[in-house]
Amino acid sequence: MSLSALVMAGGKATRMGGRVEKPVLLVGGKTMLERVVETLRAAQVDRIVVATSVITPQTNDDARRLAVETLSTPGNGFEEDMKFAIRNLKLEDVLVVSADLPLITPSIIRETIQRYHESGKPALAVMAKVDDYERLGIKPQYVFETKGEKVAAVGINMIDGRRIDEGELDQEVLMVDSLDLMLNVNNAQELELARKRLTVLGQGIPDGN
Repeated sequence: MSLSALVMAGGKATRMGGRVEKPVLLVGGKTMLERVVETLRAAQVDRIVVATSVITPQTNDDARRLAVETLSTPGNGFEEDMKFAIRNLKLEDVLVVSADLPLITPSIIRETIQRYHESGKPALAVMAKVDDYERLGIKPQYVFETKGEKVAAVGINMIDGRRIDEGELDQEVLMVDSLDLMLNVNNAQELELARKRLTVLGQGIPDGN
């Protein structure tokens, strides 16, 4: 079955301060967008589309350099732009990934896809415990509760695009405990943590087998 990946890269990055396009910030000599695209290719995703906006022109240029499709979205926020892209591209099963996950791995991509199909549900979210974020010194912006436990979204989802307008979908939750996957870069501190962590891991794709 063909699978599309939608890389969300059209946000304002207000927590980084100033006029900064997060996806083109360098981590280990490569842009964060490049690292996400490399990982999706290593996981053998069939189609990669980078969703940009008028707010992120440099990101759009970087996506073209990487020879992936781009789609200009209104720039109205993550969820609104995601729905816009899914509708306009008429995507079915779609992997949605934030562009600010420089330490994302092929193995978590493969596990996400597998769990989504096994669950039979129309949506899946990758989550981590809030306690684990605190171990890393990060305070997640959006906190949810599942099975009596506080969790936060990592920034990786699977969605049946044919049901995008049905409201809140029944969702499978895939819990992870990897500190690398929790490094969703939203501010200068998290950017520095990602750079230091990648120095420890080496400059390639983490867990790239």
